Amino acid sequence: MGITYNEKDNTFHLQAKDTSYILNVREGGYLAHLYWGKKVEKYNGSNALRYFDRGFSPNPVGAGTDRTFSLDTLPQEYPSYGTTDFRNPAFQVELENGSTITDFRYQSHKILKGKPALEGLPSTYVETEDEAWTLEVLLTDTVIDLHATVTYTVFTNFNAITRSVRLQNKGNENMKIVKAASMNVDFHEADFDFVTLPGAHIRERYISRVPVREGVQSIESRRGASSHQQNPFMALVRKETDECHGEVFAFNFVYSGNFLGLVEVDQFQQTRVNMGINPFDFSWLLMPGDSFQAPEVVMVYADKGFNDMSNTFHKLYRTRLCRGDFRDKERPILINNWEATYFDFNENKIMEIAEQSKELGIELFVLDDGWFGKRDDDFTSLGDWVVDKDKLPNGMKHLAEKVEAMDMQFGLWFEPEMISEESDLYRKHPDWCIHVPGRGRSTGRSQLILDLSREEVCQNIIDQLTGILSNAPISYVKWDMNRHMTEIGSAALPANRQRETAHRYMLGLYKIMEELTTAFPHILFESCSGGGGRFDPGMLYYMPQVWTSDNTDAISRLKIQYGTSLVYPISTMGAHVSAVPNHQVHRTTTLKTRGHVAMSGNFGYELDVTELTESERKQVFQQTAFYKKNRALIQFGDFYRLKSPFNGNDAAWIFVSPNKEEAVFVYVTILAEPAPPFKKVKLAGLDESKSYHIEEINHDYNGDELMNIGLNIPLLEGDFQSIMWKLSAT
Repeated sequence: MGITYNEKDNTFHLQAKDTSYILNVREGGYLAHLYWGKKVEKYNGSNALRYFDRGFSPNPVGAGTDRTFSLDTLPQEYPSYGTTDFRNPAFQVELENGSTITDFRYQSHKILKGKPALEGLPSTYVETEDEAWTLEVLLTDTVIDLHATVTYTVFTNFNAITRSVRLQNKGNENMKIVKAASMNVDFHEADFDFVTLPGAHIRERYISRVPVREGVQSIESRRGASSHQQNPFMALVRKETDECHGEVFAFNFVYSGNFLGLVEVDQFQQTRVNMGINPFDFSWLLMPGDSFQAPEVVMVYADKGFNDMSNTFHKLYRTRLCRGDFRDKERPILINNWEATYFDFNENKIMEIAEQSKELGIELFVLDDGWFGKRDDDFTSLGDWVVDKDKLPNGMKHLAEKVEAMDMQFGLWFEPEMISEESDLYRKHPDWCIHVPGRGRSTGRSQLILDLSREEVCQNIIDQLTGILSNAPISYVKWDMNRHMTEIGSAALPANRQRETAHRYMLGLYKIMEELTTAFPHILFESCSGGGGRFDPGMLYYMPQVWTSDNTDAISRLKIQYGTSLVYPISTMGAHVSAVPNHQVHRTTTLKTRGHVAMSGNFGYELDVTELTESERKQVFQQTAFYKKNRALIQFGDFYRLKSPFNGNDAAWIFVSPNKEEAVFVYVTILAEPAPPFKKVKLAGLDESKSYHIEEINHDYNGDELMNIGLNIPLLEGDFQSIMWKLSAT
């Protein structure tokens, strides 16, 4: 059984695949944290909590004369505010009398087989009840009759535990939630490094690692989206932890909006971690009988370094977060016309690109921005999802059928969440955007954001997209979102609910995505937000892949894709070859290197294939042929990072099939060096007893030799050079 309860000492022992998580109901009914880490078969209290009379750590109601017991020093599971714990609480509510004090105590618990879904929210799931066990602990504040159901799920086949919380007002008065973290863990120590994935537009998910220090460190978004600037992932790691060694305690929020991940080291070198919806500019009115479901946090423990952690995230997300027909399907090689034409195209130009792409082995044509309304620039027409007959006089159905007749798939770009002031929809419904009455409406990319907290706005999006998707043979949708929230308010909400707008927006978005992806299961949906501005688990629940970054430069992508791979599976990462000089950083790299980097994700092109030379066409044909032969291995194999672009002048990684019969190894050098040293790379993930043939150099090596001694890298002349080698067991 994955969860056991010891009635004698009120201890819960949760066991995932190779992980234990232990909590205990203490005197007074406080829920305390005892252990999270490597699996133990039986817990007998070797690290039992110890108490001491600490100065300025007061004693809660019920402690009597025991001055050693204080919530200020107790490691807790879901701490309240105002009753002797001075650290950041997991939640906070404001009552009608203006007070914000709460005091949660244990009341009961349930142990369930399987994993219940979260209503209206994305979450990991199981396909059979045997895959997981769930513990629901009911905490109550009897003074105000507020109930919190703190939920833990442990997976049988993964070193992963999920956490979420449901708050319910059982009392007779209104209350406002002003903070609702989804989880809290109090570590008994503070000797950690803090790993996060900060970035910016066209520079997403760079790896940051800094020492944990006394006080508060945090990651957050206040932008209305999970954002390019911070990803909802963080980890505490041991000082010695690297790719293959050391402990990792990782947290990832299954949510696409504002979030806060907080790490606080207290006066006694204990470390508190909590994560959830950002309390900044957030509140939620909880009327009598109402409940509020917080999103899920996925917690992963690894004792063999970052690759061990990544392997857990990758497999869990690929098989028990992503859903639908395309979860396990190989993804097609696509061509996107955006960087080839931008807004300047017509049906003839589109067909010319599609026809030549087909000759090169490309399988899917994607028509990007500019096909609707009067969209000749980015100042107009968002919200008017009607085909522009000036560009496509025969309509979308005709174009899609012509592409389909060539034995190619057809895809389409949308930005459904946005509205242009210069649009028929805005002229008809100017109050449908997020705004505050009496204030100006700032724009980003010359557009406003539709208010998805409103049912009629959501239904309009569903109806418009359904009309397009049901009337043409469309097999792929790129779902974009190109600005963050300002002047956050809703014309449809009363004053005391205005700070619910951003979260209600996310609930509306999830409802739209659920309806459309369910109605069109044959369509591969790809999420995009100016590239990787919403690359988070919440999106992956509805759309199994994401456009990783608007930056298509191969050298920039080394860090972007490397950092993204820390958490997210290769099958979720869109990667394209674009023209040079690159449109974002103006760098010129070889077509070979651009191909090797892009083939390390869901492969595609974003250039005008009609302008390729004969030599380039030959290379593209070779790239598509290689990728088709190896894409199952790349998209769904085991991924190992070998050399980090954050640490030097080169990068390397390898994809290994689950049966270890095949592998694809990639090495990229960045800048040429004078009198360069000879280099070798130790591979990973192979079977040490197998012999592997490397096609490109026509040589055989044993797996143990490749992993323990390493593989020689040829001298690569010039900047931005690469190799991509196929290994096959003999």
